[in-house]
Amino acid sequence: MSKSRILLLILATAAIACGSCRKSDPQADQPAEGGGQSGRVDQPAEKPAEPAEGDEPSARQGGGELVPVDIELPKPMFVGTPQNVQVPRLEKPLGKPRPPFLAPAGTINVAAGKPVYSSDEEPIIGEIEMITDGDKEAADGSYVELGPFLQHVTIDLEQTCEIYAIVVWHYHKQARVYFDVVVQLADDRDFITNVRTVFNNDHDNSAGLGVGSDLHYVETSEGKLIDAKGHRAGFVRLYSNGNNANDLNHYIEVEVFGRPVAK
Repeated sequence: MSKSRILLLILATAAIACGSCRKSDPQADQPAEGGGQSGRVDQPAEKPAEPAEGDEPSARQGGGELVPVDIELPKPMFVGTPQNVQVPRLEKPLGKPRPPFLAPAGTINVAAGKPVYSSDEEPIIGEIEMITDGDKEAADGSYVELGPFLQHVTIDLEQTCEIYAIVVWHYHKQARVYFDVVVQLADDRDFITNVRTVFNNDHDNSAGLGVGSDLHYVETSEGKLIDAKGHRAGFVRLYSNGNNANDLNHYIEVEVFGRPVAK
């Protein structure tokens, strides 16, 4: 056999061997993982987002639908920003109507017509039961005047309730600031069991109930709304210790917005 024929035979054998190697390459013709015949790599399904901190239902939400609480307001007795109220740590006026307060559907004023007790059993003006009688006007004869210095009133809800908001009107005919306003909840009338403070603007502990971080505020026809965050209680107690005009304590109305707890 001539040398040229031998050379051609060697080259042909080598070409056949190389083609066989390409076909046996496991990566050459195998489709990409998850990509089908096109070779496209599919992205894995996104993992559901974890709830952000604060997204979980709060005590006020109660895990249900939130709706605006129906708070009927009395007519304003003074208009404009109060002047020359020289009180430290005073809350700045909002300058516009208070935004609606949201609470679970079915929230009502559970204090309406309920019994009221007071540290001053013989008010100077009015009767204690007027505090839950529904009259919020600041007219003469619509408020209760208690004695000087530290006094308190206690509302018996007559059942355990989830309490979302407490609204108190002390006296809104004039621009007054009441001192040592402390609002507490408890399971008993003597405030021994499960006592919780939901508002306290006593900055020097003069009421003896602890130092509070809440601000003083000027009385208005909107009343002071206190977020009670859905705490369960059967009794609500409100303290005050005179005001910037005199040492007396006044209440026009207290409303407690909540829902009775099913037995």
